[in-house]
Amino acid sequence: MNGLAAHYRPAMAAAYFPVPDPEETRPEKIEALMQDRFELNGETHHLPAPLDWIANPSQDLEWHIMLHKFYYGVGLGMAFARSGERRYAQKWVELVEGWIAQTPVGFIAPDVTGRRVQNWIYAYHYFALQGRDPGFDPAFQRRLLGSIHDQVEFLCENLAPARNHRTIELYTIFLAGVAFPEMRRAARWRELALELLLDNMRRDLLPDGVQCELSSDYHHLVLKNYLNVRRLADLNGIDVPREMDEHLRRALEFSVHVHKPDGIVPSLSDGDACCFRELLLQGYELYGRPEMLYVGTGGARGSAPACRSLLFPDSGYAIVRSGWGSAHEPFADAQYLVLDCGPLGEGNHGHFDCLSFELAALGRSLVVDPGRYTYSEAGDTNWRVAFRGTAYHNTVTVDGRNQTRYVPSVLKDASRHAVGSVRHKVAGPAPDASVEAFVSDRDCDYVHGRARSHEYDAVHDRRILFVRGEYWIVSDALQAPSPHQYDLRFNLGEQAWQRVGERHDADTLRYLAPNLLVAQPADASTEARIEDGYVSYRYGEKQEAPVLRFTRHGDAAAFHTVLLPFRGEAPQLSVSAAPPVPGAHAFTVTLERSGERFVDHVLFPLGGEEIEWPLAGARFRGRFLFLRRAPDGSVLRAHHDGVACIR
Repeated sequence: MNGLAAHYRPAMAAAYFPVPDPEETRPEKIEALMQDRFELNGETHHLPAPLDWIANPSQDLEWHIMLHKFYYGVGLGMAFARSGERRYAQKWVELVEGWIAQTPVGFIAPDVTGRRVQNWIYAYHYFALQGRDPGFDPAFQRRLLGSIHDQVEFLCENLAPARNHRTIELYTIFLAGVAFPEMRRAARWRELALELLLDNMRRDLLPDGVQCELSSDYHHLVLKNYLNVRRLADLNGIDVPREMDEHLRRALEFSVHVHKPDGIVPSLSDGDACCFRELLLQGYELYGRPEMLYVGTGGARGSAPACRSLLFPDSGYAIVRSGWGSAHEPFADAQYLVLDCGPLGEGNHGHFDCLSFELAALGRSLVVDPGRYTYSEAGDTNWRVAFRGTAYHNTVTVDGRNQTRYVPSVLKDASRHAVGSVRHKVAGPAPDASVEAFVSDRDCDYVHGRARSHEYDAVHDRRILFVRGEYWIVSDALQAPSPHQYDLRFNLGEQAWQRVGERHDADTLRYLAPNLLVAQPADASTEARIEDGYVSYRYGEKQEAPVLRFTRHGDAAAFHTVLLPFRGEAPQLSVSAAPPVPGAHAFTVTLERSGERFVDHVLFPLGGEEIEWPLAGARFRGRFLFLRRAPDGSVLRAHHDGVACIR
């Protein structure tokens, strides 16, 4: 070990921590890399030395971006730390030297520079600070440190103006200032990063704690950057403003609730479906909040959050669940639904998915947000446009149109994409979205969301009623002054591919999928069918999955859908339209399970007037009414949020 590395070893070993990407540092990927096979974003390219860093071997720009981010460099360092084999160090030197020799500082974009510098610092930790000699030439280390310095200085002068890219860059600046305190600008880097990061939190975190791009994945990527800075400051005795902790606690609260019972965060808008429990454990270490420990350990330690269901009003996310684990329902088997009833989000990551939802139960996702799949618009099918569109989400399309105008545009300004290339851009306002009601009682939950698109004259009201321990009702009402085609879609998980059965009769349309029964009242004006679709949990990967599609025509339309998760044999269920009730949507659900038969009466008033419902023997004023009757007519359960008189 030469003197330069020996100098840094004692200070650096305690001053910072590497944060490897589990997927990009998998041993099999690293061994492929040793044979010059680069596996990134679902594509593999053979790139023998000398590697041409400027040319992109893929049609997808994101592949080239991943190449320049150097996540695999950390994997090489980890392999060296495990084995002591210098071939991993030699490969890293070859790649870094080649990059420095060919590539201008800031190539592609500043956030790519930020990720690369982070990964170079992490890799150096494994190569130089774990007690093994990688055999680095002193001249290489000087070039490495000089390049890191130049790239950090570039970041300081070329920060992204806002949002997730800016947090990547600010974390990089702070990390370099901590890891290399001997550099002349290190103290200024640390000071600048903390000052601007707090400003970023103020502008980019909504009052309810959700990051302004309104992507569940990007929220956590930003949260990860914030937490890395906060932990580095704590490790090195650097004071941070109290306000930073206040923002972090609110962002962590959203993470607590948006995690599904299986530990995965659904990929709402752009992003992958990932587990971020580790961030909750980091939050617990910082703040000692027992609910962060509870969800971070899957219910094994800590204590459950005080709220079973919660609305995040500024971002428009409503999250409903059956519980946090009990003797009757294990933590991982709880029922969970997240509804998106918020704005499109800042930046360019929002999907056209207003009033879409994801439903999980019994340890698996049953109605799924399909994800993003790709950012590339190359190829015969524009998958970027497809996965982003309204028709790829669990909501209603009107005349097959997106909720927000999305059109091809020729790029005139320099960006990640070449000037003159054609990319689709948002060209109109997002729908006016509002949460009209959110009610969470001990045994039922009710959410009412409304979307008014600027692309058509139809207004969409979605009401979701969760009868705790039983089933979900998703009631969609659309109203317009002119006729339209309305298509309601439910994207099922990949486990349901070619495993959906139809069991229709005169009263009820039924679809039976693994662990999920979907039913609607039969109606001659409703067309129902199973279509082919896709779900994508990771960038560049998609799996076939079925889509249930219900179609109606007219100026007004209503779909009343029962979603019943089940284990074992499917229960007997029918859904019937009730005789018309002025000013309300009314229907009945008949359920037979475990040898018992119940008749449930469901009423959704459209206004605030009092409703007389002879079929249920009730007079009612409020937002919803649920009555369960036994075969003898006696009332077994009653849920409502208004004033009811039941005879």
